[in-house]
Amino acid sequence: MANIKDIAKLAGVSVATVSRALKKPDMVKKATRDVVSAAIAELSYKPNALASGLRRQKSDSIVVIVPFIQNPFYSGIVQGIENIAHAHGYKVLLGESQNNQKRLDSYAEMVMTKQADGLILLGAMLPTYMKNDLEENQTPSIPVVMACEYFDGFDIPNVRIDNVEAATAATNHLIALGHRRIAKITGPVSNPLSKDRLKGYKAALKKAKIKLDSSLIATGEFSVHSGYKAMTTLLNEAPDMTAVFCSNDEMALGAMKAIKERRLRVAKDISVIGFDNVWFAEYTDPPLTTICQPHVEIGETTMKLMLDISNNGPKLPQKIILPHQLIRRSSTASVT
Repeated sequence: MANIKDIAKLAGVSVATVSRALKKPDMVKKATRDVVSAAIAELSYKPNALASGLRRQKSDSIVVIVPFIQNPFYSGIVQGIENIAHAHGYKVLLGESQNNQKRLDSYAEMVMTKQADGLILLGAMLPTYMKNDLEENQTPSIPVVMACEYFDGFDIPNVRIDNVEAATAATNHLIALGHRRIAKITGPVSNPLSKDRLKGYKAALKKAKIKLDSSLIATGEFSVHSGYKAMTTLLNEAPDMTAVFCSNDEMALGAMKAIKERRLRVAKDISVIGFDNVWFAEYTDPPLTTICQPHVEIGETTMKLMLDISNNGPKLPQKIILPHQLIRRSSTASVT
């Protein structure tokens, strides 16, 4: 079986040049790339995808970055991305940023060095090079699409729901059940989606002429534990609340635990509504009322947009808003 040394010998170049031509073709002259590509074809070097990618300047791979891989919210979106990618002969490379800038930058470098054709971001962080480009009013040098998220101040192609409208609908559901002391557990204050969901909550209260009370607002981190901690704080500071709107289902799960530990009943004493409709929402006790995001459709639409940008070149930034749905379950009830 041929190896990289055989290719270098046949092409009359160094092993380093062959390696560079495969991994960073932009750093190699076209004439040299053509010679290396011909040697790869003649020797039937495996995997042939490398030779094909060298000729076409494409890898047929997309890098998808999630902040934390254990978060169940992302699984349906990744499934949707994979559905469309597989149908079009693309591979999905999944990475976890852990909200760490260096980790995110290392994945973005794969696209910059042509090891992948585009970057899909499921978190609210941007690669350093991209922020620099956008701050200088330049178009990002690689195809990038954000799924569910967007980045304040930068017009990057993205696919999501209208979070303000969805949060308004969630709060209106509680108001319609007669609740007036409605608490709110937000996500991180810097996150655009957290801001939008808080904005929707406030808008619904204002329209219903319910005075905003800051003691009814607590901050979480989109995790079960942070929801538990935030709800514990609310129970101490605003024990007269009758309902709580959590900015995601994981925090709602933590909030329900805190309520039960106080020997209070979910729905009968304090109604709980979440956001996302992750897989466990219908299996909580009681089943969780929540806002459903169309996870798989978001993923599929994101990948279709990525393919369009990757194959047809950069276009004007696109924003695609998909519909949400209020899923009524038994964690919310009328005020007794």
